[in-house]
Amino acid sequence: MSIFGYARVSTAGQSLSEQKEKIKTAGAEKIFSEKFTGTTTDRPEFEKMLNVIKPNDHLIVSKLDRFARNTKEALEVIDILLHKDVVIQVLNLGTIDNNPMGRMIVRTLLSVAEMERDMIIERTQAGKQFAKLHNPNYREGRPKRKKDARNSAIYEYTRTHTGRETAEAFDISLRTVQYIKKLFK
Repeated sequence: MSIFGYARVSTAGQSLSEQKEKIKTAGAEKIFSEKFTGTTTDRPEFEKMLNVIKPNDHLIVSKLDRFARNTKEALEVIDILLHKDVVIQVLNLGTIDNNPMGRMIVRTLLSVAEMERDMIIERTQAGKQFAKLHNPNYREGRPKRKKDARNSAIYEYTRTHTGRETAEAFDISLRTVQYIKKLFK
């Protein structure tokens, strides 16, 4: 019997470290992790995990919505795992059992997670629509970077340091460093 963990965040800017630490503390021997949207189960590390996990193995996730935010896909995966006799431990919920009550709890919680995601999208779209109508200066997308003091300091730092060193020194992503370098060239 092996004990696996799975951690996922939706965007590159988010950190996996808290999830991974909790999963490791709970006993995971190997943790599969990735920065990938939860709207699909077609994710590279998730697929690797599903191919490696065997009957009677143990799978630990921090929250149920780490499987997926799409109820149908998550239920299919959980159903496959439960029929393989994989023990699924959800740290903020408990162990999911392969019985009618366990399956009902999973369906309910995944439906709530999907509804929450849909509501976030709906509120975001309503907010954009309101801003378009009431703010003549409204522009969708990220604001353009400016040649301000901070960005100037970051650019100067890149002249004597690598992109990674700069990203770490200023607590920004490597991609942001690249954008700033491009701004000043």
